[in-house]
Amino acid sequence: MAFHHAQHAQSLNQSLSELNDINVSFEFFPPSTPAMEEILWNSIRRLEPLNPKFVSVTYGANSGVRDRTHGVIERIQKETDLVAAPHLTLVDASDEELIELAKQYWNSGIRDIVALRGDLPAGSPKPTRFANDLVRLLRSVADFDISVAAYPEVHPDARNAQADLINLKKKIDAGANRAITQFFYDVESYLRFRDRCVTAGIDVEIIPGILPVTNFKQTKRFADMTNVAIPNWLHRQFDGLDDDPGTRQLVGANVAIDMVKVLAREGVKDFHFYTLNRAELTYAICHTLGVRPK
Repeated sequence: MAFHHAQHAQSLNQSLSELNDINVSFEFFPPSTPAMEEILWNSIRRLEPLNPKFVSVTYGANSGVRDRTHGVIERIQKETDLVAAPHLTLVDASDEELIELAKQYWNSGIRDIVALRGDLPAGSPKPTRFANDLVRLLRSVADFDISVAAYPEVHPDARNAQADLINLKKKIDAGANRAITQFFYDVESYLRFRDRCVTAGIDVEIIPGILPVTNFKQTKRFADMTNVAIPNWLHRQFDGLDDDPGTRQLVGANVAIDMVKVLAREGVKDFHFYTLNRAELTYAICHTLGVRPK
């Protein structure tokens, strides 16, 4: 596999039995149909025994999506032992509405929030509020544990990599506790980004976001929207597998496991898995990496 860091070859030969102190967290999205709701809750129940540090639930600008997010969070709080971390965005919400929602979350026992600017609807004017403003707002309400987003391959809206790094530092300086990265497949991009964060004085944990590949065409669409590079070696891994979902799952698991092994060798202990509400592949990867029911 074309990982080009000097220690990657050695890392790939590392015994899986050594990876006994990995922490994981999972992301889900609110379902839009009863069938999708059943899939989501089957996945939550399947992954709950792995004792993740937290589970996040995404949040859309549309009010209906927001309501579904709140519903999932409330049910997680009531029916599981998981730490629920709702996403919260600035899009289509005033500061007053956000303060009220933050108070509701705090009063209902929610202590963890993923604070994001949010994706702007098509035709929106240039934003005047940013994620650092939301972090500061949340800090004014209560002592939340706040995660923010980071982009090893640069946010699509950023002028350049340096401007993007400055924006991340603003979020941390406003009071964020950690950053979770956009998914990536070039491990070098994460390692270089982590080094640049240290140089910039960003001293919080930069948790890598891991998106196991189940459908390569879908992954490429996600990558095109989020400025994520798809390495040539990954194209080759999935070449000819469009009609072979079983083999795709095996290849996708192998890619994710190798990435985690390399990153663990570089000192990374926490990993955030984008599950797409499907538990099977994430569970298998975690099991192989030694993350198992307590």
